[in-house]
Amino acid sequence: METPKPAGSSDQKLHFLDYWRIIRIRKTVILAVFLLVVLTTTAVTFILPESYRSTVRIEVGKDTTDIAPILMGVQNQTAYDPYFIQTEFEKIRSKNVLHEVILDPELNLNERWAKRYGQDVKLKTSETFGLLLKQVDVRQFRNTSLIEIQVYNEDPQEASDIANKIAKVYAQTRQKRSKGASDESIRVLKDELLKQEKALAEAQTKMDDLRSELGVADIDLGNLVQTVEPEIVRTFERARAEIEVKLANYESLLNQLTNTPRARLANAIPNHSYPDVRLGDLLAQLGITETQHTQLTQELGPENPKVLAVKDMIDGLRKQIDVRVDGLLAQIQMEVDRFGIQLRFLTNKVAESRRTDATKMKDYRPYFAAKRDYDTKQRIYETINLRVLQETVDAALPKSSIVEITDIAERSSRPVRPNIPLNIALGVIVGLIMGFGLAFFIEYLDTSVKTIDDVERALQAPVLGVIPQNVGALIQEGPDSPHAEAYRVLRTNLLFSKKDPKANTLTVVSGGAGEGKSTTIFNLATVFAQHGHRVLIVDSDLRRPSLHKLLNVSNAVGLTNHLLRQNTLEEVIQTTALPTLYFMPSGKLPSSSLGILNSPQMKEFIRQVKERFDFIFFDSPPIMGVSDASVLASEVDMSLLVIQYRKYPQAMTIRAKQMVEKVGGTLLGVVLNNINISQDSYYYYYSGYYYDYYSKHDDDSSSAKSKKNGETEGVPSERANLDLKKKY
Repeated sequence: METPKPAGSSDQKLHFLDYWRIIRIRKTVILAVFLLVVLTTTAVTFILPESYRSTVRIEVGKDTTDIAPILMGVQNQTAYDPYFIQTEFEKIRSKNVLHEVILDPELNLNERWAKRYGQDVKLKTSETFGLLLKQVDVRQFRNTSLIEIQVYNEDPQEASDIANKIAKVYAQTRQKRSKGASDESIRVLKDELLKQEKALAEAQTKMDDLRSELGVADIDLGNLVQTVEPEIVRTFERARAEIEVKLANYESLLNQLTNTPRARLANAIPNHSYPDVRLGDLLAQLGITETQHTQLTQELGPENPKVLAVKDMIDGLRKQIDVRVDGLLAQIQMEVDRFGIQLRFLTNKVAESRRTDATKMKDYRPYFAAKRDYDTKQRIYETINLRVLQETVDAALPKSSIVEITDIAERSSRPVRPNIPLNIALGVIVGLIMGFGLAFFIEYLDTSVKTIDDVERALQAPVLGVIPQNVGALIQEGPDSPHAEAYRVLRTNLLFSKKDPKANTLTVVSGGAGEGKSTTIFNLATVFAQHGHRVLIVDSDLRRPSLHKLLNVSNAVGLTNHLLRQNTLEEVIQTTALPTLYFMPSGKLPSSSLGILNSPQMKEFIRQVKERFDFIFFDSPPIMGVSDASVLASEVDMSLLVIQYRKYPQAMTIRAKQMVEKVGGTLLGVVLNNINISQDSYYYYYSGYYYDYYSKHDDDSSSAKSKKNGETEGVPSERANLDLKKKY
């Protein structure tokens, strides 16, 4: 029988109910831990001695002057450094400060505390330091540069005196340390300045000697120093580049004009970058004369003397143009030749200058190394000299702002320790946390079966019934017992779960002893019998039989006697108070017949009773310890696994199921036994409803019977008291 999974919202609700179930079940542990922590906290709180607190507040800054130092600009007074504040906390609590407080003649803590603690001789400073350190608390005030020094002491006046003294000593210590550090820094800087001055003079002498020796002609360009040779190379290189550009232009022009046809050459020259005015005039005159010739020819005819004169004039202009063009081409060729000669000359000079520069640079290398060394030493000297000047002036500036006492400590009027309400409140909170934590930790360590979900998730088997605690024999409680409904639900689920209609033999197994197999199978058989079925209960737990005690009958003759052929079937079957319920005790088991259940006689016995009865129920020992349970599970038609609530680990239950399946048994499902319905609300909807219903039904029935017997209201008879059923 599959259990449907609830929806997403139900999962969340069930998850919350699981936590609430753990709290209800472990409420004893939670309450015990809670009371233990609260009572212990309260007792310790009232035992602790009273302590007074005095607080002095100081403003702490970095080691800076009251005004901005020279050459550093305006100081940033608002910068917040948490590491700086934390460091000052430790300095306030250091031995340098607290030892001076301890040895102060006004406080004289060594002798004063020796008397307080009953010492005959005064305490050592190290011992007093340990006691004082426990009384001093240093903290930052709300993310500012203010520090609160709090002192806790049994004497309120002594607490305020110590707090003020610590603040004063700390301020003096900061001033001395700052002053001493400045003086020492200036002395070291001056010594280093003298060394650098001597080294600078030596470097300059060496540089001057090398300049004279090598004949270096260098040029000072501010931050750059170089010789004249590279400048000569650059000059020739620039001139060569200019000539090269001009030569390329003239060569290009000459090439274009040379490739131009002769008839178009005269007209092409004025369009280039080398124009000629005279050629332009001749071309203009030629154009006018040709126009005049055309007009006269049309008017006078080609043989007219005027026309012939104009034609001669045209021929003369064309000859002049040809001469002019040839002259221009020759002139351009001369320019190309001239620039070519200049380019070759400058190219040779550039190569020669580069060789000279390379040679000179190699020769000047020692000088440049000495020059760089001199420049480096000069910068170092100037930096140190400037720093000496700055530190000298800064050391003379006042530094009263590094520590300023803003609020002095005053005598406290009432103690602050122990804080009774706070301690008890913390005890309550810690007690609850520890109680809940321990409860959930115990629940985490508990691997036993707790819920139906645990069973179905671990065993992959349906839960057919949930049996409450303190269930007795239903044959004695009667059919109206509220416990009977749980077994009726189990009976219904069992009938719907079996797949073979002819299957009528069933055994109940469990992983360990004491899980309620015998009570479960006896009450289940009783419920079947109450519904009119012919039912036989066989006590097949041959080693520890118990069903005969529920019926208060003898166990002298039973199953073993029949299997050993000592008695017939009719002789070993006994009747009960229910007409349809029959019982077969286990009988006495001889030591020589321990494996009698795994015998042909047992199989023959099962075949016989299957024909005579509607249902046969076999009790069995624990399956983990005795082989009889495995034998029964393999021989009967159906098996039920009983699991007692919160008793054995889940691994043991899983092993029990595997053993049933290994021998070929048919496991219909699981029965959860011994559930405390009143404590665990998780199971209320499985069984609790029926108990409420039958409890009310019993109350109504008792009232009706009382009135019927003539009993007065409020004076119940003895019979009425017997009929009342206790509500579970």
